[in-house]
Amino acid sequence: MATEVRRTTEQSLLGELADELLRFSKRRHTTIEGAELDSSAFKLLWVLSDDQPRTLRELADELDLDLSTINRQVNAAVRAGLLERFTVAGSPSKPVRPTAAGRRQYEHDLAVHSDLLRSVLAEMGADAARDLIRSLGSFNDAYERRARHRHRG
Repeated sequence: MATEVRRTTEQSLLGELADELLRFSKRRHTTIEGAELDSSAFKLLWVLSDDQPRTLRELADELDLDLSTINRQVNAAVRAGLLERFTVAGSPSKPVRPTAAGRRQYEHDLAVHSDLLRSVLAEMGADAARDLIRSLGSFNDAYERRARHRHRG
């Protein structure tokens, strides 16, 4: 009986977590009113906002995407004038970096995203926001430890 209750509770928690993760994942493709960039361009510019150029392989690793997906996204961002490729002496790779226009649009969209997040956190209240951030950090840390463990074994 206790095992059955524990299993039902565990299934309920897993279902609730899956529902919330699905709701959360829907936002990754949502366009925020006032934003100029699509989500893939914003993410590329976010990674490159530290002023460290990256190769396509490095971007794929950081964003946990297939190289073909990154190639397609970078090509679109280059065509849009957001990123530029450049040559590094002695290297076959052509890293990418933001253009001045890419930096401007990124800064604009970062302000739009920040305003939205600021209002969401304010609605939640400081204590709940801190608890959420701490809990997300714990979840991500545990997930990364367990996922890494599963891939090895």
